[in-house]
Amino acid sequence: MPKVKIPTPLRQYAGGNAEVEVAGSSAGEALGNLVEKHPELRQHLYTGDGKLRSFVNIYKGDEDIRYLDGQDTPVAEEDELSIIPSIAGGR
Repeated sequence: MPKVKIPTPLRQYAGGNAEVEVAGSSAGEALGNLVEKHPELRQHLYTGDGKLRSFVNIYKGDEDIRYLDGQDTPVAEEDELSIIPSIAGGR
């Protein structure tokens, strides 16, 4: 099953897990299964109308899925998806 790497600030909503194995043949399906397993993550990843929040970046390996096929990006059993929250600030 594909694995989703959970960033430290969101681990408290994923049972303390650094990564979670989820079923899914696309990034969107895998993320949907992730929030089914850990419903508290939903509000941090998705807007009220079910779209990924703009500050949440999802990577398949080293590639941002926005530049692939978005949530339709295919994932295989050995793939890793990483949730990377945007960081703002600085000078």
